[in-house]
Amino acid sequence: MEIAFFKKSVPSIIRIGLLFIIFVSIGYFLLTPEKKLPVYNPADVNPKLVDATVKHKRSNHKISDFTLINQNGDIITQNNYDDKIYIADFFFTRCQTICPIMTINMFELQSHYKNDPDIMFLSHSVTPFIDSVAVLRKYADEKGVIDDKWNLVTGDKMHIYNLARKSYFAVLDEGDGGAQDFIHTEQFILVDKKKQIRGFYDGTDKEEMNRIFEDIEILKKEYDK
Repeated sequence: MEIAFFKKSVPSIIRIGLLFIIFVSIGYFLLTPEKKLPVYNPADVNPKLVDATVKHKRSNHKISDFTLINQNGDIITQNNYDDKIYIADFFFTRCQTICPIMTINMFELQSHYKNDPDIMFLSHSVTPFIDSVAVLRKYADEKGVIDDKWNLVTGDKMHIYNLARKSYFAVLDEGDGGAQDFIHTEQFILVDKKKQIRGFYDGTDKEEMNRIFEDIEILKKEYDK
């Protein structure tokens, strides 16, 4: 009698257990907030990285308009990055320390997203007086740059340095963009389609590269809704 009762009860217990698992899973899904990347404004960033003229700004920070020249001699502006997610960095072609590693890591990002039209890349030369269009073209060919994905840009030094300090918050050192000023930074900066900063990464660190891949996917989901 007890055995028969037990046999009849087993299916009911299994059904109850399955229902419990389903309800718990649904509840977890509904109650767990979807991961979202922060939007960085000057007041959110290490003050040493932020130019004094903007460091108290708490909202609506966007990358400033720019006019630069790429490896093909084409003028590159914000319009080239309209409705794009992009990674920005600062480099120079003669660098023998951090820049080669950064370029390799940027190349890996480019390779991963080469068929994704929403993702682009932007590398600013910090020695624009040396990195002419011809020099950038040679460097681009050597490093496997895809022209419609990744712009290596040169231009007015003060303009580039102001972008680094007042828009991207890429460097710790202060300076005026003059002849003696020099920027050297490993930062990769993730920028969204609204020209807002959504992440900072060490472009020489493999673990940081894993994080940037994850964050790009999180950011893309914001635009899939």
